[in-house]
Amino acid sequence: MAENTTIQVSRQARDHLAQVAKERGMTLGQLVEQLASEQPTAEQIAERVAATRTVLRERLGCTLSDEEFESGPNVLANIYAMAADKTRTLGEQAA
Repeated sequence: MAENTTIQVSRQARDHLAQVAKERGMTLGQLVEQLASEQPTAEQIAERVAATRTVLRERLGCTLSDEEFESGPNVLANIYAMAADKTRTLGEQAA
């Protein structure tokens, strides 16, 4: 079993997190554990990026270097922007 520790946060943050935990049917400690497990470290992100690039290169024949990947457009951000524009357009058409 993992050893417990204490963290210090403002009362406002504690009360907010306690309410969220209560609404989800868990303890405050369980909520903090869940939130922490969902947040990757910089090292974990770098490992995922490297693994994704390896798959792109090996399975899809992508020949981009790491430098070319870094200087390229942020594809995910572009997809989100296009989806937001489409949603906005559909909302305006419905109105």
